[in-house]
Amino acid sequence: MESGPTYFCQRYFLVGSNHAETKYRVLKIDRTEPTDLVIIDDKHVYTQQEVRELLGRLDLGNRTKIGQKGSSGLSRAVSAFGVVGFVRFLEGYYIVLITKRRKMADIGGHAIYKIEDTNMIYIPNDTVRITHPDEARYLRIFQNVDLSSNFYFSYSYDLSHSLQYNLTILRMPLEILKTETIQTRQESFDIFEDEGLTAQGGSGVFGICSEPYKKYVWNGQLLDIVKNTVHHDWLLYVIHGFCGQSKLLIYGRPVHVTLIARRSSKFAGTRFLKRGANSEGDVANEVETEQILCDASVMSFSAGSYSSYVQVRGSVPLYWSQDISTMMPKPPITLDQADPFAHIAALHFDQMLQRFGSPIIILNLVKEREKRKHERILSEELVGAVTYLNQFLPPEHAIVYIPWDMAKYTKSKLCNVLDRLNVIAESVVKKTGFFVNRPDSYCSILRPDEKWNELGGFVVPTGRLQTGVLRTNCVDCLDRTNTAQFMVGKCALAYQLYSLGLIDKPNLQFDTDAVRLFEELYEDHGDTLSLQYGGSQLVHRVKTYRKIAPWTQHSKDIMQTLSRYYSNAFSDADRQDSINLFLGVFQPAEGKPHLWELPTDFYLHHKNTMSLSQTRRSYTYWWTRGVLNHLPLPYDEVTCTENRRKLIVKKFHKYEEEIDIHNEFFRPYELSSFDDTFCLAMTNSIRDFMPKNVGIDPSPFTVRKPDETGKSVVGNKSNREETVLQRKTAASAPPPPSEEAVSSSSEDDSGTDKEDEGAVSQRSTPVKMTDTGDNIKITENIVQSMKDMYGINLSDVPSEDDLTIYTRFVQLGQNQHKQDKNNQQLCSKHRLDGVINLIHISSFSQDNIYEVQPPKVDKKSIDIFHAHIQAGRGTMQPLVKEDILMYREYIRNRYM
Repeated sequence: MESGPTYFCQRYFLVGSNHAETKYRVLKIDRTEPTDLVIIDDKHVYTQQEVRELLGRLDLGNRTKIGQKGSSGLSRAVSAFGVVGFVRFLEGYYIVLITKRRKMADIGGHAIYKIEDTNMIYIPNDTVRITHPDEARYLRIFQNVDLSSNFYFSYSYDLSHSLQYNLTILRMPLEILKTETIQTRQESFDIFEDEGLTAQGGSGVFGICSEPYKKYVWNGQLLDIVKNTVHHDWLLYVIHGFCGQSKLLIYGRPVHVTLIARRSSKFAGTRFLKRGANSEGDVANEVETEQILCDASVMSFSAGSYSSYVQVRGSVPLYWSQDISTMMPKPPITLDQADPFAHIAALHFDQMLQRFGSPIIILNLVKEREKRKHERILSEELVGAVTYLNQFLPPEHAIVYIPWDMAKYTKSKLCNVLDRLNVIAESVVKKTGFFVNRPDSYCSILRPDEKWNELGGFVVPTGRLQTGVLRTNCVDCLDRTNTAQFMVGKCALAYQLYSLGLIDKPNLQFDTDAVRLFEELYEDHGDTLSLQYGGSQLVHRVKTYRKIAPWTQHSKDIMQTLSRYYSNAFSDADRQDSINLFLGVFQPAEGKPHLWELPTDFYLHHKNTMSLSQTRRSYTYWWTRGVLNHLPLPYDEVTCTENRRKLIVKKFHKYEEEIDIHNEFFRPYELSSFDDTFCLAMTNSIRDFMPKNVGIDPSPFTVRKPDETGKSVVGNKSNREETVLQRKTAASAPPPPSEEAVSSSSEDDSGTDKEDEGAVSQRSTPVKMTDTGDNIKITENIVQSMKDMYGINLSDVPSEDDLTIYTRFVQLGQNQHKQDKNNQQLCSKHRLDGVINLIHISSFSQDNIYEVQPPKVDKKSIDIFHAHIQAGRGTMQPLVKEDILMYREYIRNRYM
């Protein structure tokens, strides 16, 4: 539900609407309670006219003097795009509203937005406000969590779940949906119900709303107080992490590559303050990364082609920490508690089996050989935990452990790090498979690839399912982990493209436009996650491990290391307090120590330190009951009674606006500008990566030389916002000349003059044209030559010989056409049984380069056209039964 204006009064009235502003809901918030939150939702859906009348009555009834001009009983406080939630410290409640948003991606017509700005409004009136001296400090700590920094939401797509989960529940059998359908009296009311309109033509459509996965929802605590009071359309769940989308053009065919990272809200925090796992199996810096590939030429989930691959990063699931009081760059690693039965690791991997299925593959990148034991402590403990847990699992569902000392291979001059990672990636993707919502293409069946036949996962009639997941970790889960995840994602991307029939072999090479585009997405993804957890951007990137990074990169790496050290030493404690307060881990109360007075937050994140659990988990059967019965499928995606309780099923009419993806995506009721279109602003493989040189193969899978690249190179961008602004400017400006055109001046010119010429010619600033001479110069600078555009030089005027040849060709063609026509007439008179008659595919009887014969229009089409003309003149045709039914359907959906 997109929130509308909030109005001042003794009460706040929160008016929410859909995108088309045809349906409204109203919340009433009482402002006379100093500490309690009183919200009334009448659950009624208003039309635009009804809302205007309601607000008009409220305005009239709250005026101090009836009829006094200039006074108003209702005033607008703020306009917003959604409600983040409600929070209370020591005084009354605040409401947090989204006031600015920016579209970041589109999946199946469902828009994903990034929060750009928020507004906190204090709800109680000043007359009843009970002030507290520490309220302002808590408010400042809460606002240290910058909601405009990488927080995302969607009105119609569940961002907390994977694409595989969201599309799997849509394939539930119709009989189950009918039994689970929930309708309230208000929502099921139909004025045409007695006439049986619903039963005619099968106009009923089932819509499914699933409960969000709480682990990746960051405002769940802020919405808990109103979750059971208001309609679920008001609940807008927000995730934290990263979201990016780019367009891969394959000979003009658009393919959207989307990368979504969901950061866990459990045991969340900063680098040195959150290590290992808590008592419930939640690990620090846990992020689920999903890459989604879709054919953008078809938008809907039902008819389009979609594929996704999920992988996870997270700290080593043990009780361990690092003491930062010593002010050392690498504090020593300490195991805080002994865990001989791997209780914490069992809880963690049990969560993964429920969500991802089997096999769970661990890629451990920490160092194995060290002069002084540091990282190796974690490896030894993790190996023991996995070995213990595997002895109770069936062998076919055992946890796969892959240790690989990435730092050792990086230092070696004989070893190629990425080649070894590519071998690991191939084996991982073959074990887990990936998700695709369409069956294997016929060409892959006719010409099967060897690698394709070895692919794992779970094959269903509608496509493939990913079973299991790769879990990558180093010590920080930042630099090494991001590079390893990129290599696995690159391997999975090749299989995804192959499954959609876009490449002939599931293999992608470096230095192609497709891989450069994907690498840029992963660089932004890694920088964002590193800033959130470590306080700086990535220190070691993919180019660093490829050993092709420029020499200036070393100085940047040093600056990032210093920035990370400063952030960890001086600002991480304040950030940790803000996260604890925002997520509701710490809740202020009278008579309780304040947040800044706590010596540690260990007791807040480890619940077993405050109270003992009533039930003790088995040391041998360490998984949740029922999980093993459905492996390798994830338990969360299986159709069972427990999972059906998490779904809300509602029946819609097929013409209803809530399920109309076309109107949702194209917004025909809004005035839009082509330059502001999201599809134009997103990264484009042709515009931003394909070289601008002459005669270049436009395929994004062609290997380019290092000097052959587009104007946007990975690492040259300062931030995403600046890039979008540059692309919008470039889209409205004339195309710049190529490098050859700029450097083709005379050899006598100095280098400075050449640079100045290039700079001036590439400007997009408007130039005032005064006379013809200036026009000629400007045209020469802006318009590219035939050689640059087409790869060949065309003469201005063809020669006489060429004209003579072309004239003879036309005459021969016309004569041949006459002869073919006479032959056709002759054959029609003397038709023989053995002669094959060729039928035109086109509706045009004559359709060639010489003659076109329009088809004949049938009587029904002529009648429709005449009826249209008569309607324009005021003469209406009588309505038939189908027209009346359609009109009633329209009235019910529009106004009821």
